[in-house]
Amino acid sequence: MPVYIDSFNAPYRGMIMCHMIADTTEELLSMADKIGVKRKWIQDAGTCYEHFDVCLSMKKKAIQAGAIEVDRKGYCKVLWSKPGNPYYKKEQ
Repeated sequence: MPVYIDSFNAPYRGMIMCHMIADTTEELLSMADKIGVKRKWIQDAGTCYEHFDVCLSMKKKAIQAGAIEVDRKGYCKVLWSKPGNPYYKKEQ
């Protein structure tokens, strides 16, 4: 099960940021460890919306480590496939 990086690319404090999500917490934290993102920076921990905001240099490292870049539609599809999300749609 992969880790995903969206194409949000929003400006924040002089950086461009995007979201890193995964199917499971373990996958998300493992990728954070691989690319040097501190675990304490996780947002919405323990929910179906848990993610990291990462800058473009971390995005590049994550993609090199196997993360899949997705557009907004792909990002939503991943979120909607997670139990606990009000829009949960189990893959058929």
